[in-house]
Amino acid sequence: MNKTLTNDLIEKQLKEKYGYAEDPDVDVMLEILQDEYEFKLTDEWSREPDYSIYAETTADGYEVWVATNGDGRNVCINEDVHYYESDLSDRLQEAMVDFCELIYVEDLEADYEEEAIMCAYQNLYEEKEEEITNELIEQGYEWPEKETV
Repeated sequence: MNKTLTNDLIEKQLKEKYGYAEDPDVDVMLEILQDEYEFKLTDEWSREPDYSIYAETTADGYEVWVATNGDGRNVCINEDVHYYESDLSDRLQEAMVDFCELIYVEDLEADYEEEAIMCAYQNLYEEKEEEITNELIEQGYEWPEKETV
């Protein structure tokens, strides 16, 4: 009996094992990420976040963004202060997957927040997809032979 490995079979297994839906919206992606990495995003300030992202104004009136561990009391200018909001996506994504339990984000509607969720979800999806593929191969499934012309 020939067991053929297909992308449809892998997607079916992902849905059954992890509940991953086809083309989820950002809210569903966030829920999946929160379940996997056990974090919470909040825009409600408290003194106890594991990671914080917020805007500050410089003495001469420019807006900069701070992305730092903890509540922002120990900011490292060289590493934590960003001139461009677009730089924050990578920092937020790292915080989500690096076991920060409570992440304070001043603006949960910012583009960088959605981009971070989408990138982190894509990475997690690919990781789980590879896991499922390896499990199916261990069960004797094989990719079909490619036809040569």
